[in-house]
Amino acid sequence: MRYPKKKIGFRPTWADVDLRALAYNFGKIRRRLDRGTRIMATIKADAYGHGLIPVARKLVACGVDWFGVASIDEGIKLRKHGIRLPVLVMGLILKEDIPPLFTWDLVPTVCTLDFARALDREARRRRRRIGVHIKVDTGMGRIGVEQDEARTLVGKIVRLARLKIEGLFTHFAFADMDWEFTHHQIELFNRLVQDLRSGGIEVPLVHSANSMGLLAYRNGHFTMVRPGLVLYGLHPQEGMGVRFKPVLSLKTKVLYVKRLPEGRGISYGHIYVTPKKTTIVTLPIGYGDGYPRNLSNKGFVLIKGKRFRISGRVCMDQIMVDVGNTRVRVGDEAVLIGSQKKEVVTTEEVARLAGTIPYEIVCGLGSRIPRVYIDK
Repeated sequence: MRYPKKKIGFRPTWADVDLRALAYNFGKIRRRLDRGTRIMATIKADAYGHGLIPVARKLVACGVDWFGVASIDEGIKLRKHGIRLPVLVMGLILKEDIPPLFTWDLVPTVCTLDFARALDREARRRRRRIGVHIKVDTGMGRIGVEQDEARTLVGKIVRLARLKIEGLFTHFAFADMDWEFTHHQIELFNRLVQDLRSGGIEVPLVHSANSMGLLAYRNGHFTMVRPGLVLYGLHPQEGMGVRFKPVLSLKTKVLYVKRLPEGRGISYGHIYVTPKKTTIVTLPIGYGDGYPRNLSNKGFVLIKGKRFRISGRVCMDQIMVDVGNTRVRVGDEAVLIGSQKKEVVTTEEVARLAGTIPYEIVCGLGSRIPRVYIDK
């Protein structure tokens, strides 16, 4: 059983975050890259629910080159905790929110001339220069200057004296589903890079590869990659021929045990009815913690090294499990994500049963689930 000796709160539900596994995954990523290729660790959304600061600090120790976050606020949090590596704010910001970029030494994403000029004006006022990364839309249809307009935009931005174009990047739309389209995106992006180079514009940091891109599209590595999912031991697709170590495990303890006769309805709506005399246990976790409600009668829990299906609807704070005649006591550990003896429930399995993706499962785990960090 793994539970912190120093308890965090009085509700026995927690997530183990194994920073040793994070380091292992980072090393495995590094070994797949050509020498000189840099790594920008994507740690937005509280490091995919794993904890922004502990994850960032461990990756600094591992030798990561850059961090990618979604917002200025995430970047500020890194700076306040002493993280000094370059930080790219990958989401767009409003012009009135430009000043904190200078205050906290953050690198913005740029995809319009209007925003670039506003940055340049603020840099002139402060007598500073600021690095930028220009986002190009090669098919994602989200943010980014259109591919056929990118050469013109870069040519105009490069003439703004207070801006330094440090990076150029794009985003794959469905690298895990459409190889032909992804290679088309890579070709479009590479054509732009070569066109800029022939015009005398050399951008040092060129990046497009997310986790799937890193694993499956070597021609999309360019000079930097942006792993996210694989850092945390999650796999963008099965059958990739490489295994990473899961970093997060979700655990709780049995709080209530009772024997019930055949025919008893369990939880809201009685969508589960006991098929025979059995033992029902209650666990203190629910959709209020981010455990999906649509895992009702679907999700699995490990207790005593055995797999048991959730019985009835997932409640806000509790779930029930029919353990049959297995002898279970109050205080026994239950694993919702992770391993117990020889049994395993993976995040990928949970996501599949919930009809979603692994990102949503780990990012959705709420703040009332304490993270317990394991590093030694």
